[in-house]
Formats: sequence, C-alpha cells, structure tokens
Amino acid sequence: MDAIKQIFKDLEFTEEELLFIEKRSSKLALKKGDELLSKGDLTLSQFYVLEGCLRSYFIDSHEKDHTVQFAIHDWWISDYTAFFDSSMAVLTIESLQNTTVLEFTRAAQQEIFDEIPKVERFFREKMEHSFGAFQKRIINNLSKTAKDKYNDFLQTHAQIEKHIKNYHIASYLGITTESLSRIRREIARG
Repeated sequence: MDAIKQIFKDLEFTEEELLFIEKRSSKLALKKGDELLSKGDLTLSQFYVLEGCLRSYFIDSHEKDHTVQFAIHDWWISDYTAFFDSSMAVLTIESLQNTTVLEFTRAAQQEIFDEIPKVERFFREKMEHSFGAFQKRIINNLSKTAKDKYNDFLQTHAQIEKHIKNYHIASYLGITTESLSRIRREIARG
C-alpha cells in the first residue's frame, strides 16, 4: 500500500480505498533494455514509475529514432494516443535502467474512478498538466535554437540528464549527437 500512498500523496484515503486501488494495480520489474511496450502492442495500460528510468520513442520511415518522453520516479508513461483509443501502440517504451512500475489498465482505472471519484479528478489534473507540457515542448521545438532547447531540457530534466546516453538526449531534442557535443562545449566555455 506504500506505493499507492506514494502515487496519491496529496489525497486522503481510508484503508479500504487503498486496498481497492492496490488490488487494481500490478507491480512490474524491468531490467535495463527491456521493452515495457512495443510498437504494435494493444495499449490498455499506463504506468507509474516507482524507480528507474524509461523512455518512449518511435522509429520513422527512415529508421530514425525519435524520443518522445522520459519517465523517472513519480512520473507516468504510456502511448497515450493508443491508451485512450484502446488501439495499437505507435511508440515503444524501453527501460534505460532497472525499473519498477505500477501498471493500471483502463478497465481498472475506470473501476477506481467509479468507486473513488477523487482519483478521477487527480488523473484529470495530471493529464491537463501533461498536455500543457507537451504543447510547450512542441512550441519550443518549433521556435527555439538547439542550444535553447538543451538549456530548457537541463532545467526540466536535470535529474535525468546524467543517467541517460547522449544519443537519447539528442533524439529527444531533435538534434544530432555531434550538435549536442558542440552545444555542451559552448556552454562549458561560457
């Protein structure tokens, strides 16, 4: 029940409510390199990261890798387009470190919403925040220089940056690893 309390730390629950939620989640352990979700999988779940680091990405028609999201402790991840449509994933989610997640299926989530309505509000507010963050990222990618995008990444993801490979960061920023190295050298020189 500690994991459930951690996820919903701002909400008050009875022991029965905590048990109800816990019974509708599954704990999964992943090793570095494991795929939590693969392109083409039916997407019926979203995941809360208890520990570790994940990334979601897609491969375009030219076989280029595009990182969409990183997720660390206390973050949520899924292929949300597929999750909300109960359709096939276009993204792959891989573990960048040994990672533990809690899985919530759409069906289990709906049961929780029906039984404990304050949880639905919690998820709605999380989704609103996430939608705003994704929109901001799109605007930044369209309007900012590579150096500005990297500086924004450092401000937003400082705790992730030191744990992931350079090509994942470059993929997330939409630049080459060479450009990332050049930007880092410029910043180091001041």
